[in-house]
Amino acid sequence: MSEVQRHHHVIEYQPLSVAHFAAVIALGNLVHGDGYLNADLLATYHRQGQKAGHNAGVVALDHQGLAGFRLAFAPGQWQPDQWCSPQQWGLSADRVGYFKCNTVRPDLQGAGIGGALLKLSVQAFIAQGAQAGVAHLWVQSPGNAAVRYFSKHGGELVAIHPDKWRADSLNGYACVRCGFDCHCDAAEMILRWC
Repeated sequence: MSEVQRHHHVIEYQPLSVAHFAAVIALGNLVHGDGYLNADLLATYHRQGQKAGHNAGVVALDHQGLAGFRLAFAPGQWQPDQWCSPQQWGLSADRVGYFKCNTVRPDLQGAGIGGALLKLSVQAFIAQGAQAGVAHLWVQSPGNAAVRYFSKHGGELVAIHPDKWRADSLNGYACVRCGFDCHCDAAEMILRWC
């Protein structure tokens, strides 16, 4: 896709592919907690990102390997659940993509990689026919960085959902803050471009 020079690093961006799966799983579990990703989940997420010949999932690569990734689901390739408020989006759910997660290697956080990954997923969403994207941001992230980052890029708060990841934590996901009994809140946010 593109290369960008950041802090003496050359970052290359590519669509997510099966060749990236092992590194994506390892980085996702390092940053978000053990059990966050596995091969079956990632294969499903990868399929959900595909539509109209475009892939909304993106990876960032540098000389050390995987620098970051964004998992995103194409409009019409995911279903809003109890943690979503589609009646407040002002758009048909089939015109809204889903930003699953944005993950950057700890030594590169704050270098602009997350914003670049977001922009590339938005470009794919537009090509896939989306008018907006929805995400659930981790409210308890250090300094509320996740919500601040998404807000900086135009995201608007829709609702706060307590205990969003609790069921996952009771079924093998170890939240980096709470362990196997997660009580973190998710900020449902929407980013519109139409």
